[in-house]
Amino acid sequence: MIDFIRGHYTYWGVILLMLIGMYGMIFKNNLVKKLIGMTIFQVSIIMFYVASAAKWAATVPVLDPAIGAADAARYISPLQHCLMLTAIVVGVATSGVAFALAIVIYRHYKTLDEPLLIERMKAQP
Repeated sequence: MIDFIRGHYTYWGVILLMLIGMYGMIFKNNLVKKLIGMTIFQVSIIMFYVASAAKWAATVPVLDPAIGAADAARYISPLQHCLMLTAIVVGVATSGVAFALAIVIYRHYKTLDEPLLIERMKAQP
């Protein structure tokens, strides 16, 4: 059991980050704190994919004359890393739009507190 826990320490870290992000998104009332929780959750998902794509004793996916093309199992697949680069770019864009919307909400309603914001939105005609 101890070996199982020790052998998967990366995944335990990812699960911890995921729980922290989920806590921020669900239980915090401030919209900025919710966005920070969303960003932490998103980073944990990216870390999960990068950690699962890691391969011991493998090399970068550039043809090495010493290994040759016949032993493809000794190369790392670049697919997961390329997808995660795309996810990082999409995540940054999503966070930028979300923070811009938070600024607009604050300018209009003078609060980022969710219950107070809902109350003010209902009070407006």
